[in-house]
Amino acid sequence: MTNPSLAISARNLTLTLGQTGAPVQILRGVDLDVAQGEVLALLGPSGSGKSSLMAVLSGLERASGGSLMVAGQDFAAMDEDALALARRGHIGIVLQAFHLLPTMTALENVATPMELAGDSDVQARARAELEAVGLGHRLDHYPQQLSGGEQQRVAIARATASRPSLIFADEPTGNLDVATGHGIIDLLFARRAQTGATLLVITHDPELAERCDRVVTIEDGRIASDRRG
Repeated sequence: MTNPSLAISARNLTLTLGQTGAPVQILRGVDLDVAQGEVLALLGPSGSGKSSLMAVLSGLERASGGSLMVAGQDFAAMDEDALALARRGHIGIVLQAFHLLPTMTALENVATPMELAGDSDVQARARAELEAVGLGHRLDHYPQQLSGGEQQRVAIARATASRPSLIFADEPTGNLDVATGHGIIDLLFARRAQTGATLLVITHDPELAERCDRVVTIEDGRIASDRRG
C-alpha cells in the first residue's frame, strides 16, 4: 500500500550493468524512504553508486530488481518509455554539466520541456522562471553566450518551471568556482522552498550537506549511514 507521506520508497533496490558474461553490480540492495518535502544529501566516494542511485530514483535508469515507488507511481514496473512519461511535470533534474540544448535560447531551453509535457502558456511561464533566477536580461541568449553560473541558473529554471514535486541535483556546483557555486546552491534551495518540493542533492561539500534535513552516505552500492542534518 502506498504511503502518501513518502515521496520515495525503495526496497532492496539493485542495479546491474554490463553484459551477461561480466555483469557489474552497481547497487546492492538499497532500502530508502524519503518524506514529502524533505531535503536529503547523498554523499559517498567516487564509484560508490550515488549517481546511479539518483538515476534510478529519478527514472533516468531502470532498476534491475527490488521495489520502487516514486511520487505514488510504481517505477519498478515501468519500461523506459513509461518512466520518461512519469518524469514529465513531476520530476526536475539539475546536472553538473548543465545539459542545455546548444541550438536553443535560454527561454526555449526552459519552455520546451513544458511544451512537450502539454503545459499551457509555456512562454510566459518560462520567462517568469528565468526572471526569478535573475536571467530576465538573458532570455534570447544561447548557452555558449552564457557563463557557467548563468547556464546552471537556466538549468534550475528548467527543472523547477513545471513545479515538480521532486527535484534531483547531481553535483550542481561541480563545474563552478566556489563563489558562484554558493550562489547556485542558495538559489536552488530558495526555489525548492517556494514550491515545497522534495530535494535530493549529490554533493562532496560537507557545508552543503549540513544545510540538508538528512545526510545519507553510499559506499559500495549500499547505504553506509543515514543521519539527520
